[in-house]
Amino acid sequence: MPRRDRLRRRGRRRCPGRLRSGDRLRPAVGALAALSLRRAIFWIHLAVGVAAAVVILMLAVTGVILTYEAQLNQWALRDYRADPPSPGVAPLGLDDLIARVAGGTPAGPVTSAALHRDPLEPAVVGLDDGATVYVDRFTGERLGNGDTRTRRFLQNVMYWHRWFALDGEHRIIGRTVVAIANLGFLFLLVSGVYLWWPSTRSRAAWKHGLWFHPGLRGRARDFNWHKVIGFWSVVPLVVIVFSGATISYQWAADLVHRLAGDTPPFQQSPRPHSDARETPSVTPDPATSSPATPGVFARELESITGRSSFAELQALAAKAGAETPGWRTLTIDLSESTHDPVVVTVDRGTGRQPSKREDLLFDRATGELVGRAGYPTFTRGFKIRRWLRFAHTGEVYGVVGQTIAGVVSLAVVVLVWTGLAMSWRRFFGRAGRT
Repeated sequence: MPRRDRLRRRGRRRCPGRLRSGDRLRPAVGALAALSLRRAIFWIHLAVGVAAAVVILMLAVTGVILTYEAQLNQWALRDYRADPPSPGVAPLGLDDLIARVAGGTPAGPVTSAALHRDPLEPAVVGLDDGATVYVDRFTGERLGNGDTRTRRFLQNVMYWHRWFALDGEHRIIGRTVVAIANLGFLFLLVSGVYLWWPSTRSRAAWKHGLWFHPGLRGRARDFNWHKVIGFWSVVPLVVIVFSGATISYQWAADLVHRLAGDTPPFQQSPRPHSDARETPSVTPDPATSSPATPGVFARELESITGRSSFAELQALAAKAGAETPGWRTLTIDLSESTHDPVVVTVDRGTGRQPSKREDLLFDRATGELVGRAGYPTFTRGFKIRRWLRFAHTGEVYGVVGQTIAGVVSLAVVVLVWTGLAMSWRRFFGRAGRT
């Protein structure tokens, strides 16, 4: 055997794990590919962030202002609370209350009535023309339509949040811009998690992305804040931003149904007239009200059908309250059809917690409970969509959820500021010139 072959065999026996030249290059090629991917995602992240920064900042600022919208609106109506005429006086029956409202309202027949468990809170009566009237439960006096300065201000902020408060044909443009920017924000969150993930396993790299470092200045400080705030707020922000996409785009809502194993429906909601109601219902306990006189609703049905054997609304409200002892709000829908059951929506929460709402269906003639509908009967996809709708504002978890939504919205303001500051330094600052 030639000397060269003997030396080659001896070298293989001494170094059995030695890699060939091609094998030695594979880790380097993989690292280079990962680095190129990271750079590509970084530049896309930067471009999308700069392009959508103004819209995202607007969404964040308006979101902060709207954090406690429901509580502020309730506070603005504090003068609507009533005092009983004298101790022991019960509020009016529901039928009598509706009769007084309908008799003095030229806007059309009553279509709904909402009662709060606290009898000092006003009744909220919906009219055929879409107007809402707040009514004193003890006197039947109309207190107003709730059009306060606070409500108008918050409504204008909401219009900015949804479509830049544009009017007419320009509204669709504003809505489209907001929806696209929201999708861009979703990409920023997902890509931000990838970019946040340390490329090394060193403890210092992880610590830099998890905690603030007070001694930093300039770009280093902005980078630290951007990473830390982004990490601690990413989960609620993904929920808020994705839920916003399901509100803006039908395909996103259909995606929820498909992921839940449902068939996407043709309509937006199983009960549009109920689910679309977002006005907080306020008013009293029917079980403590005085016996009702024959109501206007029953008399109208009698004139239409020629018979007066329809259950009174006060009795139906009392039965609905008895079915759900922990109720806080009852909302009765007064359908024009004399054949449909009367729907009483029982709410055990704040009005923004879908899992605590249920629809009770009562026979108009006998007053018997004939069915249940609403959230408990929804498919999984609809339940998730209803949860997403109020997870968008955090209201699904009450004041705690609202506070979290408000805090992360404020965090977005800092993310936008630090992101733009780093971009400016990269292109126009000293770092960009070196």
